[in-house]
Amino acid sequence: MKAFDQAVRTVQFLSVDAVEQANAGHPGTPMALAGIGVEIFTRHLRYQPQDPVWPNRDRFVLSCGHASMLLYSLLHLAGYELSLDELKHFRQWGSLTPGHPECGYHTPGVETTTGPLGQGISNAVGFALASKMAGARLNTADSKIIDYRVFVLASDGDLMEGIASEASSIAGHLKLDNLVVVYDDNHITIDGKTEITFSEDVGKRFEAYGWFVQKVDGHNPAQVARALDAAVAEGQRPSLIVARTHIAIGAPTKQDTPAAHGAPLGKAEVEATKKAAGWPLTPTFLVPPEAYEPFRERTSALAPEYDAWKKTVAGLKGERAALWKALSERQVPKNIFETLLAATDNKADATRSHSSKIQQKAAELVPALAGGSADLAESVKTTIKGGGDVGPGEFAGRNLHFGIREHAMGAIVNALALSGFFIPYGSTFLIFSDYMRPAIRLAGLMKTQSLFVYSHDSVFLGEDGPTHQPVEQLSSLRLIPNLDVVRPADAFECAAAWSHALERREGPTALVLTRHKIPALERAAGFDPARMRDGAYVLADSERPDLVIIATGSEVHLALEARLILEKKGKRVRVVSAPCWQAFERLPVEKQNAVLATPARRAVIEAGSTGLWRGVAGLDGIVIGIDHFGASAPWERIAEEWGFTGALVAERLLAFLGT
Repeated sequence: MKAFDQAVRTVQFLSVDAVEQANAGHPGTPMALAGIGVEIFTRHLRYQPQDPVWPNRDRFVLSCGHASMLLYSLLHLAGYELSLDELKHFRQWGSLTPGHPECGYHTPGVETTTGPLGQGISNAVGFALASKMAGARLNTADSKIIDYRVFVLASDGDLMEGIASEASSIAGHLKLDNLVVVYDDNHITIDGKTEITFSEDVGKRFEAYGWFVQKVDGHNPAQVARALDAAVAEGQRPSLIVARTHIAIGAPTKQDTPAAHGAPLGKAEVEATKKAAGWPLTPTFLVPPEAYEPFRERTSALAPEYDAWKKTVAGLKGERAALWKALSERQVPKNIFETLLAATDNKADATRSHSSKIQQKAAELVPALAGGSADLAESVKTTIKGGGDVGPGEFAGRNLHFGIREHAMGAIVNALALSGFFIPYGSTFLIFSDYMRPAIRLAGLMKTQSLFVYSHDSVFLGEDGPTHQPVEQLSSLRLIPNLDVVRPADAFECAAAWSHALERREGPTALVLTRHKIPALERAAGFDPARMRDGAYVLADSERPDLVIIATGSEVHLALEARLILEKKGKRVRVVSAPCWQAFERLPVEKQNAVLATPARRAVIEAGSTGLWRGVAGLDGIVIGIDHFGASAPWERIAEEWGFTGALVAERLLAFLGT
């Protein structure tokens, strides 16, 4: 048996054995895609296992993350630090082979966390875009530093998901010719044959998106090789290869059945499959020495290119060297907070406007900052002035136009962050964060430095009414692990918010901004601005307070107004501005208690759902919020009707205090 064929069989049966031993997993797809995977890794992918984060490596994305044993088997054979013992511990506690691929702090060689279908192919669009954008800024006519390509394996389920359509549409529009997707057309889903729900011509759909489309027999090595060669050489648009495959190919009773999708084949079927393939029944997890050969030949052949690349980068000089360092390290000045604060004009305005002005200064200081909006740049105010636009074949700009594709925007932003060259942001109205929640969740899971900028943050956006007025979104976003939600109350807090997002490397940040104008906050003489970076801080104080009012965003000035009224009634009140409660909760408990004047009674004011804040207020506290949908009216009338004026808040608090 040829070494290539040995490698294919090895991938197939490593996958079968791992799923069987774990008694959980998806054996059928790895069996079907083993040949295509080996072809990509041994003839097309550029990588060096000893340097899994080589900036110019080609990215391989297994969008159908349920087929994770395919990827783990390939990475093992390719020489990554993924031992055979790790494969034997597939899906077990603490192993590097979890049920779905996880990047960042798990398996070396895994580029992005996949499993939620459609996310991987959408991340791949972001990876391809990052390559084009970085290359446009760093490459010269005779010296290319970044020109990596992206290879994807995607399933029927991936292409049924709406996010895949959004991302594939923008990929075709941008003519991302460095993107190659192989579609595993196996005609099988969990519920049965795909024909029960999926009868469209996928190839024609992608042709309509502007892709180069080919169709092959996925089990014919010559056809697959020719199609990949043509896709790589196409040079004008992204490529889709529709590969007709047979799930669990070679399994006597389970080939082409849903039973092979998400469960072990079973002992008898495994034995019959191995016998039919001429593969030894024992030992399990067999890896013939020849199976490594095609991979070693590939990495050996790529070594001179890798060495030359390192030499080129080491020899960079002047502005090009500085830009390389700024992008590859995603440099942020150490004094970014102080600089942004000094450039801030703290006056009455909407925080979206304050944020926009601060963002311009941030873009000047941080070359890695780039991003855009889902067709709302003028409303969210996130355009980098003078930054240039990214468009079809034009990638040197910093402003992206995602179109009305919020979900794809989130996934693309995540991949721009994972690329290692950008601190990316995506922006829209807060209400539409619901359309991109799965991508935000994955940003939290992967701890990417993704920035999500949301304006129109409450019912006070006014006349557009309840369809556009967020109520539950703030609380919903705060439930996502590792996501910092920052709702600033004025220009100074906007400066703190942007510096927080730019400096934070271990997770995404959501900036939540007002549409309506709010007053500038007054701070006492000697106020230390660094306190704003704690997430919550004392804004106005009284000695031995009877009540601590905690507020965020546009409700902070209401808390200050209410405090003045309450103090005239003889109440001692402390006001705490809490732009980022997640950051505050990371402080030592002693510092938290000092800010909250524990055990003083607490009131929380935020124009949104009250549920999460009730735990902060405590059983003897009060939360003033909105637990119903909004209404269409000028925001001032809404505030009056629902009790969000200083006088009405004070009235409720006096009643609460028993006065």
